[in-house]
Amino acid sequence: MTTENAISPQRPILSYIKDLPNICSLAGLGCTLLAIYFLITGLYAAAMIGMIWAVAFDWADGLIARKMTGRTGDDRKFGGQLDLLIDIVSYGVTPAVLILSYANFSPAFLPVAFIMLVFGVTRLSYFSTFGLSDDAKYTGLAIDNNSILLVFIFMFAGLFDQMVFSIILAAAGLCLAGLNVSQIKTPKLSGNPINVALLAAYTLAVSIFYGSTLF
Repeated sequence: MTTENAISPQRPILSYIKDLPNICSLAGLGCTLLAIYFLITGLYAAAMIGMIWAVAFDWADGLIARKMTGRTGDDRKFGGQLDLLIDIVSYGVTPAVLILSYANFSPAFLPVAFIMLVFGVTRLSYFSTFGLSDDAKYTGLAIDNNSILLVFIFMFAGLFDQMVFSIILAAAGLCLAGLNVSQIKTPKLSGNPINVALLAAYTLAVSIFYGSTLF
Protein backbone atom coordinates (compact mmCIF):
# COMPACT_ATOMS: atom_id res chain seq x y z
CA MET A 1 0.00 0.00 0.00
CA THR A 2 1.42 3.40 -0.92
CA THR A 3 1.05 6.59 1.07
CA GLU A 4 0.76 8.79 -2.01
CA ASN A 5 -2.97 9.38 -1.54
CA ALA A 6 -2.96 9.21 2.23
CA ILE A 7 -4.98 11.89 3.97
CA SER A 8 -3.01 13.99 6.43
CA PRO A 9 -4.29 13.99 10.03
CA GLN A 10 -6.82 16.73 10.67
CA ARG A 11 -5.82 19.46 13.09
CA PRO A 12 -8.09 20.37 16.01
CA ILE A 13 -10.75 22.86 14.94
CA LEU A 14 -9.68 25.57 17.35
CA SER A 15 -6.06 25.37 16.18
CA TYR A 16 -7.02 27.45 13.14
CA ILE A 17 -7.97 30.38 15.34
CA LYS A 18 -4.31 30.86 16.28
CA ASP A 19 -3.60 31.95 12.71
CA LEU A 20 -3.01 35.74 12.82
CA PRO A 21 -5.19 36.63 9.80
CA ASN A 22 -8.03 34.58 11.31
CA ILE A 23 -7.61 36.38 14.65
CA CYS A 24 -7.96 39.63 12.69
CA SER A 25 -11.09 38.30 10.96
CA LEU A 26 -12.63 37.34 14.29
CA ALA A 27 -11.82 40.78 15.72
CA GLY A 28 -13.86 42.19 12.85
CA LEU A 29 -16.68 39.82 13.75
CA GLY A 30 -16.56 41.19 17.28
CA CYS A 31 -16.94 44.72 15.90
CA THR A 32 -19.90 43.53 13.86
CA LEU A 33 -21.55 42.03 16.93
CA LEU A 34 -21.14 45.34 18.77
CA ALA A 35 -22.56 47.20 15.76
CA ILE A 36 -25.66 44.97 15.69
CA TYR A 37 -26.09 45.34 19.46
CA PHE A 38 -25.90 49.14 19.24
CA LEU A 39 -28.27 49.20 16.25
CA ILE A 40 -30.85 47.24 18.21
CA THR A 41 -30.44 49.47 21.27
CA GLY A 42 -30.60 52.64 19.15
CA LEU A 43 -27.06 53.90 19.81
CA TYR A 44 -26.35 54.59 16.15
CA ALA A 45 -23.10 56.52 16.49
CA ALA A 46 -21.49 53.58 18.29
CA ALA A 47 -22.95 51.21 15.70
CA MET A 48 -21.34 53.19 12.87
CA ILE A 49 -17.96 52.92 14.59
CA GLY A 50 -18.42 49.17 14.92
CA MET A 51 -19.39 48.84 11.25
CA ILE A 52 -16.37 50.70 9.91
CA TRP A 53 -13.92 48.91 12.21
CA ALA A 54 -15.33 45.60 10.95
CA VAL A 55 -14.32 46.66 7.43
CA ALA A 56 -10.89 47.78 8.64
CA PHE A 57 -10.18 44.40 10.24
CA ASP A 58 -11.51 42.63 7.14
CA TRP A 59 -9.11 44.49 4.87
CA ALA A 60 -6.23 44.08 7.32
CA ASP A 61 -6.58 40.31 7.54
CA GLY A 62 -6.09 39.92 3.80
CA LEU A 63 -3.02 42.15 3.84
CA ILE A 64 -1.54 40.22 6.77
CA ALA A 65 -2.25 36.88 5.07
CA ARG A 66 -0.41 37.94 1.92
CA LYS A 67 2.62 39.11 3.94
CA MET A 68 2.87 35.99 6.09
CA THR A 69 5.04 33.05 5.22
CA GLY A 70 4.59 29.48 6.39
CA ARG A 71 0.81 29.36 6.13
CA THR A 72 -0.41 25.98 4.91
CA GLY A 73 -2.98 25.32 2.22
CA ASP A 74 -5.41 24.33 4.97
CA ASP A 75 -4.81 27.67 6.70
CA ARG A 76 -5.62 29.55 3.51
CA LYS A 77 -8.67 27.43 2.75
CA PHE A 78 -10.03 27.77 6.29
CA GLY A 79 -9.36 31.51 6.29
CA GLY A 80 -11.23 31.94 3.02
CA GLN A 81 -14.29 30.15 4.37
CA LEU A 82 -14.10 32.10 7.64
CA ASP A 83 -13.97 35.39 5.72
CA LEU A 84 -16.99 34.42 3.64
CA LEU A 85 -19.13 33.55 6.66
CA ILE A 86 -18.12 36.70 8.53
CA ASP A 87 -18.86 38.82 5.42
CA ILE A 88 -22.42 37.48 5.41
CA VAL A 89 -22.93 38.84 8.92
CA SER A 90 -20.92 42.05 8.54
CA TYR A 91 -22.10 43.17 5.11
CA GLY A 92 -25.38 41.30 4.70
CA VAL A 93 -27.10 41.11 8.08
CA THR A 94 -25.75 44.31 9.66
CA PRO A 95 -26.85 46.77 6.93
CA ALA A 96 -30.28 45.07 6.88
CA VAL A 97 -30.55 45.51 10.65
CA LEU A 98 -29.53 49.17 10.22
CA ILE A 99 -32.40 49.77 7.79
CA LEU A 100 -34.93 48.03 10.04
CA SER A 101 -33.73 49.58 13.28
CA TYR A 102 -33.69 53.18 12.05
CA ALA A 103 -37.21 52.67 10.68
CA ASN A 104 -38.32 51.49 14.16
CA PHE A 105 -38.61 47.94 12.80
CA SER A 106 -41.57 48.88 10.66
CA PRO A 107 -42.83 45.84 8.67
CA ALA A 108 -42.89 48.06 5.58
CA PHE A 109 -39.09 47.91 5.49
CA LEU A 110 -38.86 44.12 5.73
CA PRO A 111 -38.91 43.67 1.91
CA VAL A 112 -35.98 46.08 1.63
CA ALA A 113 -34.00 44.17 4.24
CA PHE A 114 -34.84 40.86 2.57
CA ILE A 115 -33.72 42.06 -0.87
CA MET A 116 -30.47 43.33 0.61
CA LEU A 117 -29.87 39.96 2.26
CA VAL A 118 -30.74 37.96 -0.87
CA PHE A 119 -28.52 40.07 -3.11
CA GLY A 120 -25.76 40.06 -0.49
CA VAL A 121 -25.56 36.27 -0.12
CA THR A 122 -25.92 35.87 -3.89
CA ARG A 123 -23.00 38.25 -4.44
CA LEU A 124 -20.84 36.39 -1.92
CA SER A 125 -21.78 33.00 -3.33
CA TYR A 126 -20.92 34.15 -6.85
CA PHE A 127 -17.51 35.41 -5.80
CA SER A 128 -16.83 32.26 -3.75
CA THR A 129 -17.62 30.17 -6.82
CA PHE A 130 -16.03 32.17 -9.65
CA GLY A 131 -13.57 34.55 -7.97
CA LEU A 132 -12.19 37.56 -9.81
CA SER A 133 -12.81 38.09 -13.52
CA ASP A 134 -10.14 37.44 -16.14
CA ASP A 135 -8.87 41.02 -15.78
CA ALA A 136 -8.49 40.57 -11.97
CA LYS A 137 -11.55 42.66 -11.16
CA TYR A 138 -14.73 42.00 -9.23
CA THR A 139 -17.94 41.39 -11.11
CA GLY A 140 -20.36 43.67 -9.27
CA LEU A 141 -19.58 46.06 -6.44
CA ALA A 142 -17.70 44.31 -3.63
CA ILE A 143 -20.08 44.00 -0.69
CA ASP A 144 -17.72 45.57 1.86
CA ASN A 145 -18.28 48.90 0.08
CA ASN A 146 -21.88 48.82 1.35
CA SER A 147 -20.80 49.43 4.93
CA ILE A 148 -18.21 52.03 3.93
CA LEU A 149 -20.83 54.05 2.07
CA LEU A 150 -23.71 53.57 4.52
CA VAL A 151 -21.52 54.78 7.39
CA PHE A 152 -20.78 57.92 5.34
CA ILE A 153 -24.42 58.48 4.36
CA PHE A 154 -25.50 58.15 7.99
CA MET A 155 -23.45 61.25 8.84
CA PHE A 156 -26.31 63.27 7.35
CA ALA A 157 -29.08 61.68 9.41
CA GLY A 158 -29.49 64.77 11.58
CA LEU A 159 -30.51 66.86 8.57
CA PHE A 160 -33.73 64.93 8.00
CA ASP A 161 -36.80 63.72 9.81
CA GLN A 162 -36.30 60.14 10.99
CA MET A 163 -38.87 58.61 8.66
CA VAL A 164 -37.57 60.59 5.68
CA PHE A 165 -34.04 59.46 6.39
CA SER A 166 -35.26 55.89 6.86
CA ILE A 167 -36.52 56.03 3.27
CA ILE A 168 -33.20 57.54 2.12
CA LEU A 169 -31.30 54.73 3.86
CA ALA A 170 -33.58 52.11 2.35
CA ALA A 171 -33.13 53.59 -1.13
CA ALA A 172 -29.36 53.67 -0.66
CA GLY A 173 -29.38 50.08 0.57
CA LEU A 174 -31.36 48.91 -2.46
CA CYS A 175 -29.09 50.77 -4.86
CA LEU A 176 -26.00 49.23 -3.28
CA ALA A 177 -27.60 45.78 -3.35
CA GLY A 178 -28.34 46.22 -7.04
CA LEU A 179 -24.74 47.22 -7.72
CA ASN A 180 -23.53 44.15 -5.76
CA VAL A 181 -25.16 41.80 -8.27
CA SER A 182 -24.63 43.93 -11.38
CA GLN A 183 -22.22 43.12 -14.19
CA ILE A 184 -20.05 46.18 -13.62
CA LYS A 185 -16.33 45.56 -13.15
CA THR A 186 -14.72 47.09 -10.07
CA PRO A 187 -11.11 46.89 -8.87
CA LYS A 188 -10.07 44.90 -5.80
CA LEU A 189 -9.40 47.82 -3.47
CA SER A 190 -8.59 45.77 -0.38
CA GLY A 191 -5.53 44.17 -1.95
CA ASN A 192 -3.60 47.43 -2.26
CA PRO A 193 -1.58 48.63 0.79
CA ILE A 194 -2.25 52.26 -0.19
CA ASN A 195 -6.01 51.63 -0.16
CA VAL A 196 -5.69 49.89 3.21
CA ALA A 197 -3.89 52.97 4.56
CA LEU A 198 -6.63 55.21 3.15
CA LEU A 199 -9.28 53.04 4.80
CA ALA A 200 -7.36 53.24 8.08
CA ALA A 201 -7.43 57.06 7.85
CA TYR A 202 -11.14 56.98 6.98
CA THR A 203 -11.82 54.63 9.90
CA LEU A 204 -10.08 56.98 12.33
CA ALA A 205 -11.95 60.00 10.92
CA VAL A 206 -15.29 58.19 11.18
CA SER A 207 -14.49 57.06 14.72
CA ILE A 208 -13.64 60.63 15.76
CA PHE A 209 -16.75 62.06 14.05
CA TYR A 210 -19.20 59.61 15.64
CA GLY A 211 -17.25 59.29 18.88
CA SER A 212 -17.56 63.03 19.47
CA THR A 213 -21.36 62.68 19.47
CA LEU A 214 -21.30 60.04 22.21
CA PHE A 215 -20.10 62.40 24.94
